[in-house]
Amino acid sequence: MTIPPTIERAGPGSRPTAEGVVSGADLTGRTCVITGASSGLGLESARVLARAGAHIVLTARRPGAADEAAAEIRREVPAARLSTVGLDLASLDGVRAAAARITELAPVIHVLMNNAGVMFTPFARTADGFELQFGTNHLGHFELTRLLLDRLRAAEGARIVNLASEGYRIADVDLTDPHWEKRDYDKFRAYGASKTANILHAVELDRLLRADGIRVCAVHPGRVATRLARHLTRADVAAIPVERAGPPRRPDPEPGVLTPQEGAATQVWAAVHPEPLGLDGVYFANCAAEPEIAGYAVDPERAAELWELSEQLCR
Repeated sequence: MTIPPTIERAGPGSRPTAEGVVSGADLTGRTCVITGASSGLGLESARVLARAGAHIVLTARRPGAADEAAAEIRREVPAARLSTVGLDLASLDGVRAAAARITELAPVIHVLMNNAGVMFTPFARTADGFELQFGTNHLGHFELTRLLLDRLRAAEGARIVNLASEGYRIADVDLTDPHWEKRDYDKFRAYGASKTANILHAVELDRLLRADGIRVCAVHPGRVATRLARHLTRADVAAIPVERAGPPRRPDPEPGVLTPQEGAATQVWAAVHPEPLGLDGVYFANCAAEPEIAGYAVDPERAAELWELSEQLCR
């Protein structure tokens, strides 16, 4: 297996692509599980990693969607090693069924890319009664990751990549009311809380799993043109809160709206680069560590509290 050298942050306007990140890489013998692989960032990640020789397990919620994505990849990469699994992150029973199937397909998992998610959805609950965004974006991935840990340990150097977002700055997680039972629902704050949870999950996972040789991080893909924003109206776009919490972002401007090929670069980089997680940090953007992150999103005590709560909810 060979992996390309570090992709250096080129400063404002830098737009690395997922394909550029793995250019020249040979990932033969590696297995990558990608949630939400039927479109957007997940599909692009699957495409470039398959092209580099990895065995990709594509998961998707809609029946047949993962198969359609696999067929699309095979049109470009006829020799691609692909498997497909249905995965409903909004149902713990669905997560457990998918995990059982994944373990049949992959005795060793080198990369788990927790990519799937929902954004700014109207109020709804999962099959288990959780608020939809927290339940899907965090708890579904929390349980899936837990169930795949033995397969990740078998890799002796696995990576777990949680897709987070700068949207975490909208809100911290309310650990006393994660399902919006005591407050009026705010879909923006609910999304922000779920993204904060993705980062805190990575913080605690990385602490727990380092001794097993597994490294964990969360990534911000940038503002990407995908179907994730399909629930937004024009009025919603105008109403999106900006940085309700945390320190101001660095003054360097983001490079506008990215394509999925550009947006997937950081999660692919974090998954395959030899030493990205040796850097001081657990949160990455634009193929580099992101040092200016709000303290609540990386607080180890809050990460441990969220872990305990998540374990209780997923029993």
